[in-house]
Amino acid sequence: MRLIKRSRQLHGWLAPLMLAMLALAVAGCGNGKESTAADSPQHGDLTLVIGAYSVAKDAMGEILPLFAAEWKAKTGQTLTFQQSYEASGTQARAIVGGFEADVTLLAMEGDVEKLVKAGLVEPSWKDRGVNGMVTRSVVALGTREGNPKGIHDFADLAKPGVKVLYPNPKTSGGAQWDINAIYGAGLKLSEEQEGVKDPAAAKAFLESIHANVESLDKSGRASMAAFEYGVGDVIVTYENELLARIAKGVKYEVVIPKNTILIENPAAVVDKYAKEHGTSEAADALVDYLATPEAQEVFAKYGFRPVDKQVYAENESRYPVPAGLFDISYLGGWNEVRTTLYSKRGIWYQVLAGI
Repeated sequence: MRLIKRSRQLHGWLAPLMLAMLALAVAGCGNGKESTAADSPQHGDLTLVIGAYSVAKDAMGEILPLFAAEWKAKTGQTLTFQQSYEASGTQARAIVGGFEADVTLLAMEGDVEKLVKAGLVEPSWKDRGVNGMVTRSVVALGTREGNPKGIHDFADLAKPGVKVLYPNPKTSGGAQWDINAIYGAGLKLSEEQEGVKDPAAAKAFLESIHANVESLDKSGRASMAAFEYGVGDVIVTYENELLARIAKGVKYEVVIPKNTILIENPAAVVDKYAKEHGTSEAADALVDYLATPEAQEVFAKYGFRPVDKQVYAENESRYPVPAGLFDISYLGGWNEVRTTLYSKRGIWYQVLAGI
């Protein structure tokens, strides 16, 4: 009954905005809530609801059964899962709006902080694991086989005739990482040329690249689908997305820019809902499990840079560190980034409006 109640709450909140998406999900071909006979709640003693960002979907499909087997061995209890995968910003808003997820994996710290602000996640969520983060990546460039446009760095994206793809930062956490990387690369270039960070130069750098953007999709996964359909010459995305697609036989060239950003992706228990549902113990255990070597090996398999030091060391040759790698602190931290780039008068919206 609890699962049915929560499904109705989710449907009620999303229906006015996302009816088409839900129709696809019901048909079994959407990217939202999923259930199968194996995952059906009547087959288990406890159901955990997972609300995650779209890029984590493939890895979680392998990790969740491993965790369920470990939980069964420890407690004798059978776990099943109800899963929803959406763009990170969309997923965070859904949880705030009433989608009663027990556990969330999102693209960036700021989306978890929205849940903290709404009273759903405890402010201490970063005390768990590696500062609350379960995966890392870098912003990379994917080109067609053979790199026909000769893309070697972010600056090449501004060349005439180069068609660029990245998602919409209003809905996608991945897009914010992409734009942070480009803007930060502009700051790095200004430091190299002028000796100081020049926000005006960084804005101009972002403008020059955005002028070549072909479309703004709702999520990183949607941008990838468009690129594989034939849209654009180069995609700005997570390194792990490209590596995962290459592993499945898709012909990409991966370009790691000299100056790019370190991506860190968090996981958290949605404490309010987990307590209400009596799933806190299992939810806590799942989030802890995501940082274990077993889960980190799976994340590495799907192209993520592990947060576990030993697992990273074992996979280090796959993940070169670019010379100018920087993290969010180089841009002043997430609070500064939200104000500088993504506020109503921020740099991104000035670029978008041509101001």
